[in-house]
Amino acid sequence: MPDLIELDRRAVERSAEIVDGVDIASLERPTPCAGWTLRDLLGHMTAHQHGFAAAADGAVSDRADWAPAAVGPEPSWEYRTAAERVTAAFAADGVLDRPFWLPEVRDGGPFPGRVAVGFHLVDYVVHGWDVAATLGVEVSYAPDVVEAALSIARKVPTGADRLRPGASFAPVRPHEADASPMDRMLSLLGRDPAWRAEVPHS
Repeated sequence: MPDLIELDRRAVERSAEIVDGVDIASLERPTPCAGWTLRDLLGHMTAHQHGFAAAADGAVSDRADWAPAAVGPEPSWEYRTAAERVTAAFAADGVLDRPFWLPEVRDGGPFPGRVAVGFHLVDYVVHGWDVAATLGVEVSYAPDVVEAALSIARKVPTGADRLRPGASFAPVRPHEADASPMDRMLSLLGRDPAWRAEVPHS
């Protein structure tokens, strides 16, 4: 796989560009994440950027440390601040070989750094798409970023774990053989690639 840290950095930057389109009026819209509004999703995304950054720095945390952040009056600025923190943490020498404690993933770990950064890459390609779908805008990531995320998504466990409350991903959805790499990745992670929120007309 090409440089995983660089792929992740580009995925995070693209997600921040998407979040730049969020305004206060859109925060109560539903998202592809069942039961979550855009406010909930951004709180989750922002908190997890900080959580992954702390894990990269060697912190051993519990679920309380990863609780969704309160979304203030400048959600895009808050998200960018968190995104810059995780990008800086992942850029440290040797990060792919460090143990990461991730309390919301399986038994919490520790996970090898390369695996943890892979989790992060998938999360922020998918969550960037979630935000774009909620805003009713088209989104694209660079083909090599999507291919890397798809490769990792193929390895995400399926089965009963996908049905438990709070599962990160819903059961795999069927997709056409000629579906795009992005649509295949979304379907593997339980998303409907055709999902769009109803956007109010001004």
